Amino acid sequence: MNRAEKAALQLQAIAVLRMLKETRTYDELAELTGLPSGDLNRYVNGHVLPGANRASQLVDDVGQEALATELHARVEVDNEGYVDNSSIVFDQSFLDLVAPVAADTFAFERPDVVLTAATDGITLGAAMASYFDSRVAYAKKSKETAVEEFIESRQRLTSGIELTYYLPACAIETGESVLVVDDLIRSGETQELLLDIVKQADAKLTGVFALIAAGTRGIKKARAQTDVPVKALSQVDTR
Repeated sequence: MNRAEKAALQLQAIAVLRMLKETRTYDELAELTGLPSGDLNRYVNGHVLPGANRASQLVDDVGQEALATELHARVEVDNEGYVDNSSIVFDQSFLDLVAPVAADTFAFERPDVVLTAATDGITLGAAMASYFDSRVAYAKKSKETAVEEFIESRQRLTSGIELTYYLPACAIETGESVLVVDDLIRSGETQELLLDIVKQADAKLTGVFALIAAGTRGIKKARAQTDVPVKALSQVDTR
C-alpha cells in the first residue's frame, strides 16, 4: 500500500465513523468497533488518523455491517413488495461510503468500466467508478439521437413485455474489464441484459454488485449466468 492508498483508506474509515456517530454515543461506538472511546473521539473530530490496520478493520468489518443496517433503515417495502430506495440513490455522500466498503468486502478487482442501467443505477455507478478511478457507462431504454452505433440487448419478459437496453458501442472496448452494478436486483432481468451487453462487447466481466437484493431470485439468476462474484450489500424480504 502506497502513501496515497493509505491516506484514502484512513479517510474512508473516518467517514464511516462519522456516519455511525450520528446515531451513537462514543461508548456505543466503542462497543461496536472494539476501539477505545478516546481514540474514536480523536478520529471523528479529525485530530488523529487511524493507523492502516485499524482503518482497514473499520472499513472492511464495521463498515459493511453499518452500511447494511443503514440501508435497512432507509428502505421501505410496501404491501405488494415494491421497494422504495429513493432516499439511498439520491444520497451521493452515502453512496461514496458504500463504494470502498463494497470493493474491499467483496474483493472486486479494479475494472476499466463500471456498467449500470439508467436511471437509478447511475449514482451508484458514479460512486463506484470514482472510487476505482474507472469510467462509468450506463445502458438506456432509448437510443441517443446523435449516436450511430449501439450494443443492443433485448429480452421478452414472462409478462409479454419486451425490455431493451442500448449502450453506445464506444462505451466499452474489446478486452476491457467490466463491473456491473445496480441499485436493486429483484428478478435479475436487468442484470441479464447488462451481462449480455458485456458479452457482446467482447469484454471481461469481473463482478456483479447491487446495493439491495429484493428476495433471492435475482441473485440466483445472475449467479447461474457467470462464475464471477455476484454480491449485494443488503437483502430485503418482499414476500
